[in-house]
This record gives sequence, structure tokens and C-alpha cells, in this order.
Amino acid sequence: MTTALYLLRCVQMGISIADLDLLEVGMVFDMAVESSNDDCEYQELATQEDYDKF
Repeated sequence: MTTALYLLRCVQMGISIADLDLLEVGMVFDMAVESSNDDCEYQELATQEDYDKF
């Protein structure tokens, strides 16, 4: 990923240049991945019972 693309993704997520001083690169990457998952539809969601069995 180039610097320009990194900054573009930050702007698209609403992260300001000032905010970047407070965030690590890895955190921004994690945020980008999670934001791309926002539109994902899952066929089945885990319930509390599923978590308890796990």
C-alpha cells in the first residue's frame, strides 16, 4: 500500500491527519478491514448458547 492510498483510505473512514498521530498503522489497517466487513451479510449468527458451548 502506498502512502497516498493509505491516506485516501483514512479520509474515506473519516480519520483526520491529527487523529493519525494517535493511531498506529496496524490499528488503521484493522479499522479498514472492519469497515469493509460492515456490508457483509451472514447466513447464521452465533447465539449466547453457541458461545457457551464453545
